Amino acid sequence: MSLLSPQGRSFLKMHGLGNDFVVLDARRQSLALSAETVRRIADRRTGVGFDQMVVIAPPESKLADVFMTIWNADGTEVSACGNATRCVAWLLMGETGETHAVIETKAGLLDAQAAANGLISVDMGPAFLDWRDIPLSQAVDSKHLPLSLEDLTDPVGVGMGNPHAVFFVEDAESVDLARLGPILEHHPLFPQRCNIEIVQPIGPGRLRMRVWERGAGITLACGTGACASVVAASRRGLIGRSAEVVLDGGTLAIEWLQDGHVLMTGPVALSYSGTLDGSLLP
Repeated sequence: MSLLSPQGRSFLKMHGLGNDFVVLDARRQSLALSAETVRRIADRRTGVGFDQMVVIAPPESKLADVFMTIWNADGTEVSACGNATRCVAWLLMGETGETHAVIETKAGLLDAQAAANGLISVDMGPAFLDWRDIPLSQAVDSKHLPLSLEDLTDPVGVGMGNPHAVFFVEDAESVDLARLGPILEHHPLFPQRCNIEIVQPIGPGRLRMRVWERGAGITLACGTGACASVVAASRRGLIGRSAEVVLDGGTLAIEWLQDGHVLMTGPVALSYSGTLDGSLLP
């Protein structure tokens, strides 16, 4: 028996600060995925395992290099993922030899640039602050959401192509995020569910952040969550417009630009390449 099945599909396993992905290339050979297929590949015992699956395909916009589609481990499709965007940008720059890439997503066009020390910077687009754009299910002040659960109260709502609720606490490590995260994710205030950030200011221009991602659970890092946390902390007057965000998997540099866009800079890692057996595919 051959160790490599001829009936399969090549993939890359990548991560940004431990937020891990399966990356599939559908630019030359199209790929139709169902939620069931995504969940099957996401199983960390019988599949490959990932927080998100990423498929790159030909762009629809002439300004973009590729179109990136993103699925959570539970099979739901999402519009934005900051760490995955850096990974795809790094791959494109490696192919072209350029230091710039434009990635098209359902959240819009994202500009990526090579930075110092092998890091990748991505303009994640504007932070959305209006309740309709986050989105929320009712007209409320997004700077003070009417939401509380035990010791978690008064979060800030931010849209980064996906919805976020940012709670500020004195001790991020003490929060039982595994228990409280899924309850908050599914709160009626969030018609598309919500990413939940637990944030503790730990010094001038530094935030400690833990995250529960909708459809994935606790992850080691969330790029859009780090962006949302800096925007939320700035709106509350806890920091200026930039900060280092310390996540379970490492640190991201985030800047909320004067034009409302959010710039994220961080590392990329390629773990391995492989072939998905045909039994895992549609």
